[in-house]
Amino acid sequence: MNSAATTTIQGENSIGVEAIYQFLFQELRQSTKASEPNCHDVAMRVAAEVYRICSESKRIQASGSIESSAFSLAKHRLQQCLKYYQLGSNRGRVELHSTLSAIIYRYINPPQRQLSYQGRLTVIEDFLQSFYLEALNAFRRENQLTSSYRPQTLLELSEYMAFTERYGKRRIPLPGRQQQLIILRAQTFSQQQPPENCVDIEQAAEGSGNEGDGSWEDPAVQQLRSAMATQAEPEPQEDTLRSVVVTELMSYLEERQQNDCADYFALRLQDLSAQEIESILGLTPRQRDYLQQRFKYHLIRFALLHRWELVHEWLEADLHTNLGLTPQQWQIYTEKLDEKQRSLLELKQQGHTDEKIAKTLGLSMAQLQKRWFKILEQAWEIRNSLVSGSGT
Repeated sequence: MNSAATTTIQGENSIGVEAIYQFLFQELRQSTKASEPNCHDVAMRVAAEVYRICSESKRIQASGSIESSAFSLAKHRLQQCLKYYQLGSNRGRVELHSTLSAIIYRYINPPQRQLSYQGRLTVIEDFLQSFYLEALNAFRRENQLTSSYRPQTLLELSEYMAFTERYGKRRIPLPGRQQQLIILRAQTFSQQQPPENCVDIEQAAEGSGNEGDGSWEDPAVQQLRSAMATQAEPEPQEDTLRSVVVTELMSYLEERQQNDCADYFALRLQDLSAQEIESILGLTPRQRDYLQQRFKYHLIRFALLHRWELVHEWLEADLHTNLGLTPQQWQIYTEKLDEKQRSLLELKQQGHTDEKIAKTLGLSMAQLQKRWFKILEQAWEIRNSLVSGSGT
């Protein structure tokens, strides 16, 4: 035990850190396959962090319930670490990357540049590589580790990823407001990007419309093409689709100038409470409720009309799987459709284009989209009722 773990958090109701350490150590031993020394080291670091926070927090010191606060904090840190441990190395890194990318997506646009979706993802990738190194240095510094420390085991990697997520979400006080640390870093990174690095990856992939203008020989373009030709480590399909859905929804909201909905969505992705969202966005409960309803409206439009194929593929509820319904539910569902709706559904399943379907059924494109929205909405309601247990 080091000095931090054998000391006592001072206050009206003090607590020995040894008890926190023993709790963490036993939980890690029971919930992971890590070795005893490994569990010991991680439990020591988390206990020391809990001790530091409880000692320095005036709010906790004044609460009169230091022991309860310390154990709640220790459990929260433990759950974050175990979440990444249970995901494993690859899926854990995808989860962390996806979470941080969603937070900074709308802030990572260099000045006077309008990057496409793919172009923005490339800039995010560049930024996060440097941010991960910054987080590792902060992890070493705050845990008094050597400059050569590297996470060697899955438990240590999980501990580092949980720390990186918290580090990125730290609130930095600014005049009149607070901002998350990773957003400040992303904004600074964007502003420092030289023009020659602001290359749209789609442009690099497809080439210039006029190769004689010399842009094709741009070193940045050549570098991007070289990187694109390299086989990347495959990511789990589920996580890849999740990332695409998140970023596509962000783009959908911004294209419609629904930036407040995008802010709300970014905060929802962080599992923040309604009170925390109201505080960050400076809203009253009623204003937050209106914003939530407006976001829900756009979310439904996105999922059932704008990008329905992508969303249903992610939900494993595409046309090839009968929109995710069981055979019995599918039969009941199709019997409730009118004749023209059933014809539309069958033509969709046969892979015909919307133009051909509209011509076959004698509908305008607007009428076809309206009917298709209604068909998907009915299936959506049945699936949700099945999940919630409130269905038939």
